[in-house]
Order: sequence, then structure tokens, then C-alpha cells
Amino acid sequence: MQFALNEDQIAIRDMAMAFAAEKIAPHALRWDEEKHFPVDVMREAATLGMGGIYIREDVGGSAMTRFDAALIFEALATGCPTTSAFISIHNMASWMIDAYGSDTQRHTWLPKLCTMELIASYCLTEPGAGSDAAALRTRAVRDGDHYVLNGQKQFISGAGGTDLLVAMVRTGGDGPGGISTLVIDGKTPGVTYGANERKMGWNAQPTRAVMFENARVPVANRLSEEGVGFKIAMAGLDGGRLNITACSLGGARTALDKALAYMKERKAFGKRLDEFQALQFRLADMAIELEAARTFLWRAAAALDRKDPDATMLCAMAKRFGTDVGFEVANHALQLHGGYGYLSEYGIEKIVRDLRVHQILEGTNEIMRLIVARKLIEGAR
Repeated sequence: MQFALNEDQIAIRDMAMAFAAEKIAPHALRWDEEKHFPVDVMREAATLGMGGIYIREDVGGSAMTRFDAALIFEALATGCPTTSAFISIHNMASWMIDAYGSDTQRHTWLPKLCTMELIASYCLTEPGAGSDAAALRTRAVRDGDHYVLNGQKQFISGAGGTDLLVAMVRTGGDGPGGISTLVIDGKTPGVTYGANERKMGWNAQPTRAVMFENARVPVANRLSEEGVGFKIAMAGLDGGRLNITACSLGGARTALDKALAYMKERKAFGKRLDEFQALQFRLADMAIELEAARTFLWRAAAALDRKDPDATMLCAMAKRFGTDVGFEVANHALQLHGGYGYLSEYGIEKIVRDLRVHQILEGTNEIMRLIVARKLIEGAR
């Protein structure tokens, strides 16, 4: 296990922190209010290697580790969890092409994905298939050199503002063995998008339904063989769960910093707020929980990097614990601000709204418990 960062990791983290402070944080409240998708800023991040963090170097990737990625996404999220989370989703979709695509596919799409000249969305969830992803119904029927797609995806981050859709579709029978993965041009005839959803948070990235109506996609756009799609989706989610946990910790870290600054200035009953022992205990607990979650995240990321047999379980554990902690810390920070925490100009309520969805996406935290329980029960047999 690694309990201290080496010089390279410190440099990576500090680079991302500096970018977040300069390019993201000053605009985060406006992006949220205006529902602005900051593609230009994300492309600036890509010039620093953050468009293809764990993509191989031969196609322009940074070839970093999952551990490095956790450091980057936590740092970026100190500026805006929503923006950091979308860069994570783009990286997850790109990684699927890198890990499972042919050499031709990799060299066709990844150079532009790594620069974020092309931006990717990940399409798994459907109106009737969320936690039960293996029940997805979007159908791809083979017709010569193409698949004909019909169906609908739901809650797709970036949809309508991205170039490629990495989609899980049903090419065979029921269950996980009938699912395949297609890379779809977002402007393909027959692909349409719903209205941008009105959401509690994550307003700086669009979220739309994606509809397929007799959309023709080349068979050459399929990643790996037919029937491997569910495996690809689940492999991507291990890393995605680490990334979203890192985003939770970054947002919560900023919320804690804001609370500390506020309590140094605000007085009640003749004393600064940070002089009250009860509030000091609250601050201490927030910092302790964050540090515990970060240590857990680092352990799970290291396990995924070394392909540990327990990596999936550890990723699920870290996601359940870290996203719960991130939300609770941000919520406590809002409470410590009193009525001012409820005002948008202080930036705390945005963090609370943004972090709430992290307990739902990349697999709800109830599903994380199910993954852990199944692993424990299997091991006891």
C-alpha cells in the first residue's frame, strides 16, 4: 500500500489543482446557473494530458495509472465537481476503446479523444434498466455490414453536446451475454436527443435521453466480439466508481475549506465560530471522515492498477463510503454557514447539489452494498 505520494504524483496533483483554481473555480457558479457546458476549458485540460489520462501513449494518451487519475479528479473537483465528473466520463468511454478496440479503432478515434477535439458519452442506462443494467432493451439487428439500432438511453451525460456515443446494445438474447458495445457517431441519421433535463445539480453538463430509430451503425464500430458488451461496461464502471469518489472528495474538500474560512470570520455570542468546542469537534470529524475516505480510495485505486482479484469489491466499497462521506461533509459545511450556506453566492449549496447524485450514479450505493455482500458470501462458501 502507498500512504505517501512520490514526486511525480505530487506534481500531477498540483498541476490539476492549479488548473482547477485558475480555469474552473472562478466560473463554476456561473456555469451552474447558466447550464453552460465548458467544452473550451475541458479542451484546455486535455492539453495537460487530462483528456486521455490512462490511455496508451501510441494514440496520444498520458498512460497514467488509476491512482494518478484519482489524484487528478479530486483536484479538478475542488474547482467544480460537475466539470471534473464529466472529464471522468469522457476518460471512461475513451478507455473502453483503448482497452477493447482493435488497432484500427484505437487509431481512428483516440488521438482526437485524447485532445478532446472529439468528446465521448457513455450510454448504458435506459428508462427501464438502471441498476439492473443487464436488462437493457436497445436492440441492434445485423443487416449486412451495419447494425440497425432501435431503442432509448436515459440520463446520458453530455448527450447532444458530444461527438461519440459508446453504447451498450442488445445484439443477442436476454441477459448479459446478449449485450455488445458500439461506438456511434453522435450525428448518425436516426439518432436524436431529448430535452436537457432539469436537474438538482450537475447543471454544467447536459443530461439528455438518446433515441435510436433505425439508426445504421457500421459493424466495424463494434468493440471486441458480440456478447462482450456487459463485461466492457462493468470493467469501465470499476474505474468510474473510483473517479466519482474522487470527485466527491474534491467537492467536499472545498466545502470544508469554505466552512473553515467562514468560521474564522463569523462571530456569535462574542466569540468566533471556530472558538466553540462543539463546532471544532464537527470540523474535526469532517476532516477525519475525508481522510479515511481518501485512504480507502487510494487503496482501491492501487488494487485496480495491480489487477487485484478483490479490486471490484474494493472499488464498490470505496464508492459507497467515499460518496456518502463527500455528501455528508458538504452538507455539514452548509449547516456551519447557517442561513448563508443556503445562498448560492457562497458556493456551498451548489456543492451539496452536485455531490448528491454521486450516491446514485455509477451504480447506486445500495448496489455497491450488494456487490460487496455477494463477494463476501461467495468467499464464505
